[in-house]
Amino acid sequence: MNKFLIFIDAADDAACYPLSAFAGMTVAADATIKMWFSSSIAGGHGAGGTEADLVTLTVTADTELKVFKSIADAVAGKSFKSNGYVVIADDVNSTYVDSDITACAITLDS
Repeated sequence: MNKFLIFIDAADDAACYPLSAFAGMTVAADATIKMWFSSSIAGGHGAGGTEADLVTLTVTADTELKVFKSIADAVAGKSFKSNGYVVIADDVNSTYVDSDITACAITLDS
């Protein structure tokens, strides 16, 4: 079964990536985590842009490692629903895989 990660940053702005598209995550600054995914544009091959989609998570300051671990647990399968998905961040319903995530922003490959 395929596994998917879901991000929702507004009522009409969401992204769903297969776990296989997840490239990794970094701490960009205090309270900011960037998660990189294979581009969802042009079949995952980019369109002359960065060739990666970016989800930026805003987190409570100095909790980045804790959030990393929660996301790692989720992608390791501990949080996947029976139908193969896990919601990492949902700003509309204030639902997050870790209580220290406070917001997300989705940036598609340009």
